[in-house]
Amino acid sequence: MLNKIVLACLIIFIVRGHAFSMDGRNSDRRSFLSNVASVSTGGAAAMGVISIGGLSMPAVAAPEIFTLKSGIKYAITKPSEKGQYPEAGDIVAIEYTGYLVNGQIFDATHSEGKKNALLFKLGSTAVIPGLNEVVANMRVGEKVQAIIPPNMAFGDDGVCLENGECLIKPGSTLVYDVLLKKTSIPPP
Repeated sequence: MLNKIVLACLIIFIVRGHAFSMDGRNSDRRSFLSNVASVSTGGAAAMGVISIGGLSMPAVAAPEIFTLKSGIKYAITKPSEKGQYPEAGDIVAIEYTGYLVNGQIFDATHSEGKKNALLFKLGSTAVIPGLNEVVANMRVGEKVQAIIPPNMAFGDDGVCLENGECLIKPGSTLVYDVLLKKTSIPPP
């Protein structure tokens, strides 16, 4: 849960151009970190305890953030040591939740009426290009959280109705939690 909160805050600051800044003026990492979380002093700091808004909790190491050439950023939230990587053309089964950068869920495999994983051919146009690329870099059993830029999502089109109302506005950066459940070679 803490990882999602930290990642959501980072997304908002990056998207708004305030990376490492709480107020848009201080752009160094020290001022960002001092504004976001104050580290407890004394014995608590030695034990790895942080205080955020007066609430103390154990410090958790931030996950490593990977950046792909396409601009997609992702962090592995549940590693898989033994799982295999899928190959282009394989049939993959994923569970996912898609979020806007404000945290609003726009789609999920586990939402009401959807109890099955999403099956698709890796590399096909059944999903957005960014989701294809993220899954291609995952192992079976691995869970990641990915930030997908507009050019790898719905681009300048977004997902809009004829009346102009948009579920996903044009130019939106999207966030996905993805679990790769299975991969298999497609039938001949």
